[in-house]
Amino acid sequence: MKGFGVVESGKRVGWIEKDVPRPGRYEALARPVAIAPCTSDVHLAGRPVVPEGRILGHEAVAEIVEVGEGVVERKPGDIVAAGATTPEWRTAAVQDNLHQNTGGTNAGMVWASRRDGVFAEYFTIRDVDLNTALIPEGVSAAQALMVGDMVTTGFYGVELGEVAFGDTVVVCGIGPVGLMSVAGAALRGAARVIAVGNRPATMELARTYGATECINYKTEDIARRVDELTGGEGADCCILAGGNAQTFVTCLQVVKSGGILSNLVAQGNEILIPPVPAGSWCAHKTIRGGLCPGGRRRLERLLAMIQERRFDPELLVTQRFHGLENIEQAYRLMEHKNNDVIKPIVYLD
Repeated sequence: MKGFGVVESGKRVGWIEKDVPRPGRYEALARPVAIAPCTSDVHLAGRPVVPEGRILGHEAVAEIVEVGEGVVERKPGDIVAAGATTPEWRTAAVQDNLHQNTGGTNAGMVWASRRDGVFAEYFTIRDVDLNTALIPEGVSAAQALMVGDMVTTGFYGVELGEVAFGDTVVVCGIGPVGLMSVAGAALRGAARVIAVGNRPATMELARTYGATECINYKTEDIARRVDELTGGEGADCCILAGGNAQTFVTCLQVVKSGGILSNLVAQGNEILIPPVPAGSWCAHKTIRGGLCPGGRRRLERLLAMIQERRFDPELLVTQRFHGLENIEQAYRLMEHKNNDVIKPIVYLD
């Protein structure tokens, strides 16, 4: 079969020929119906620890082709939404640990990092009964595709931040994940949602999803502007969904005493927290971060919200392609984003 992935470790991506995988116990063999590249695919492909020959991709809506031993609820022909995080649910560690980290730190997300991903003619889904959801009537393939990573991750930033009715929330970085944090904060009852970005398309969509104000970080000082907008009080929560080490420090600065910085960015070793933004370490500020939750029930709950028209993640989709061969073009859009790109997807007709 053909797949798109790492041709030269840490340096080059391209097309790969591999055997069709076989489903193991509790697993399913699936063919993609719709797939989407992610910025994290680009980052992962640039890491030398990912071996050559590894197929990329972790966002998929798929058709079940074959099921392995022990699968009881999924059958060939089912069209399912799959989570980017697909843990092993039948382990003792699930009972005393976050499911995202069962088997090791971040081991719940295996596609592309630990085994071949979804940018292929076929791929396997582990623990398929508990890691996929049937797509309900009225939910499009594109909407379901966004649920498995963009929605669950963006909403998790809101959950980590413990956003409550009446809160002021800053969302820093309004790519697709940040935009879903904006939507999640509004749905959870935040009174003010301040979105930080710079591209007109994302700022407009942030307002659609519930942002009350937008800050252009290229023309405005984020901390000063948040101070002005909040009358010097700061934010109850700041969700960091993009940026660099300095953005992290800025987000910590804009959080009020007793507030929460909810970090969704895989930070590097260059993070350094100076004492003043931390309130001289006496401000009772909390920093949280984590891998997006997975699992069937999580998917079903998010899909139910879409079915009931509480929000529409398909608005994230800015480019549509058809045919597996076009995953490379979609991937390059995420690698070199222009002002028109939020989220490209590829349908496999």
